[in-house]
Amino acid sequence: MKKRFPLFVKIALISVYVIFLAGSVVRMTGSGMGCPDWPKCFGYYIPPTSEDQITWKPDAAYNKGMIIIKDKALFVAQKRLTSGANFNLNNWEKYTKHNYASFNKYHTWTEYINRLTSVLAGFAFVFLLISAWAYRKENKEIVALSFLAFFLMLVQAWLGKTVVDSNLKPTIITIHMVGGLVIIGILLRLMYISATTLSSKPKKAHPYHSLFNKLLIISVVFSLIQIALGTQVRQFIDEQVKLFGFENKNYSLLNPNFKFYFHRSFTIAIIAVNLGLFYINQVKNLGYSLVNWILGLLFLETLTGILMYYASFPLGTQATHLLAGAVLFGLQCYLWLQSRKAKEIGA
Repeated sequence: MKKRFPLFVKIALISVYVIFLAGSVVRMTGSGMGCPDWPKCFGYYIPPTSEDQITWKPDAAYNKGMIIIKDKALFVAQKRLTSGANFNLNNWEKYTKHNYASFNKYHTWTEYINRLTSVLAGFAFVFLLISAWAYRKENKEIVALSFLAFFLMLVQAWLGKTVVDSNLKPTIITIHMVGGLVIIGILLRLMYISATTLSSKPKKAHPYHSLFNKLLIISVVFSLIQIALGTQVRQFIDEQVKLFGFENKNYSLLNPNFKFYFHRSFTIAIIAVNLGLFYINQVKNLGYSLVNWILGLLFLETLTGILMYYASFPLGTQATHLLAGAVLFGLQCYLWLQSRKAKEIGA
């Protein structure tokens, strides 16, 4: 297990990005309430495929915790029972955490797959933790960071439940996303330790450049600000969707607030800083290949942002925009770790 630690770090990192992708698809399709409860879905471990499965019927068997739709409301079975000829309210408790009482099999299964990716990621983090424990005597940072990442994944699971119970409260969704970025940062630190400290293969040392390092720090800070602004814009869009309905996405950015315009204009500053990084990297021959990838992701971010605003959210643009932003943040963090190491070597 010890030798496979670098592999488990990569698998854990990929799993977090898969969660980001799955979560963005959920929001893109409006499937967030496809399952009204958590961790089950309408009381099932495997979700229903038709509304008939969750509609109350006489002479039908129900397990404790199963959720049904009756009279445009949700009810939870209080015990295992077989229904009689008439609906007996004494056997059921009205689901009061939210008043969302609708069934769409596509939304339900989209949300279920989103949850399934989180479960699979959980296994990846368990293996990460087990393999990290083997380094408890020689590298305590590996153990500490692995435990922290695992703990934050548990917090993320709890937040996932809170998101459902709050009927997709935008603030909690934002906290949920920021928590994911923190986990990415921790995993990237573990990946960097694996590549530099644990690897037997010597790594190419990059020359240190003071201005490049300063611009890099600014670019990371700018990305964090932009992501935070993006979540605020996302909150505004969510409120618009609730107001006009998911089918009227063309109204999502009707009369946008100041945060949207700042988020859009701030992109210019971000591009300028990263073009500066690209210029210094080329002129001074620093050899940071990640700079090219960062510029490519910035182009993708800008393009999808333009399409969402001017083309009323074409299919896939929201998911691509969110995932590209998360990957961009990760690349900038890893590049900063490389630059910091170059400074330490040169000191």
